[in-house]
Amino acid sequence: MLEGGRLLAPTNNLGKTIMLSSKHFFLLPALLTLVAIILFPLLFTVRVSFSSWDVFQSGLDFIGGSNYVRVFEDQRFWQSLQRLSLLSIISVSLQYTLGFALALAVWKQVRGGRLLRVLFLIPMMTTPVVMSVIWRTVFHESLGPVNDILSAFGVGPVPWLSSATGAFISVLIVEVWQWTPFMFLLLLAGLVSLPKEPYLAAAIDGAGTWRTFWQVTFPLMAPITIGALIIRLIEASKIMDTVYVLTSGGPGTATETSSYYIYIRGLRDFQIGYSAALSLVYLVIMIISLTIIAKLLLRMLVGKDE
Repeated sequence: MLEGGRLLAPTNNLGKTIMLSSKHFFLLPALLTLVAIILFPLLFTVRVSFSSWDVFQSGLDFIGGSNYVRVFEDQRFWQSLQRLSLLSIISVSLQYTLGFALALAVWKQVRGGRLLRVLFLIPMMTTPVVMSVIWRTVFHESLGPVNDILSAFGVGPVPWLSSATGAFISVLIVEVWQWTPFMFLLLLAGLVSLPKEPYLAAAIDGAGTWRTFWQVTFPLMAPITIGALIIRLIEASKIMDTVYVLTSGGPGTATETSSYYIYIRGLRDFQIGYSAALSLVYLVIMIISLTIIAKLLLRMLVGKDE
């Protein structure tokens, strides 16, 4: 190409455009599959939520927003949501505290650290159903070892699974026992990746253990802390298998979570249209709640509002 009497090399813009288009073309099947997997079930659930599909009438007739009106009048659903929120906040807080303490202990290379790493993984490797059956036996009022141990100290028997408070605490203990190792792994990985320079500077300034933790370790771990808390809150909001096996939502509805209540309405009572409306309302509430929590954590721990 000539320009002003000079010979210029031909541009490769067309070739680059073709290469980029080719890359996007090869990504297209994966993107379409992802959209189909996520979008189709969601759109179908929306359609079902506007129908009266139940055990007596199967089909996708249109009844308007009757199911959604029923959702907002369903006190049992909102009570299960409050119960789930309380259970999630307490369990995730305990998991984070215990997981961080254990991660710090292993990070400081305490004696037996490698053995502790293996032992901490055992609860997470156990399937929730098997684990819940074991804990149901452990908490048995007359045959369980927990009441036997307590009776040796003159306490009990405690109605772990037959009282509202006992059943709630039992579910809480099982959740903390199973998912603290997950927190431990995430936080330990974060601690191992921390730079050494801030600790050298803190040591030169004469900072003690607690001051170093609060002014160096904890601020540096803030991004990982936020990620770990959000991931666990998402998982905790879906708890159902533990409740199903351990307490079946009882006694009464004392441990009934939102997911378990939706399961009851959809697969036990076969109220498909209503359970679809419950699921969508629950999904919207979870998205909004977790977004707000993430922003609050960013503002408190990192000082940013993104």
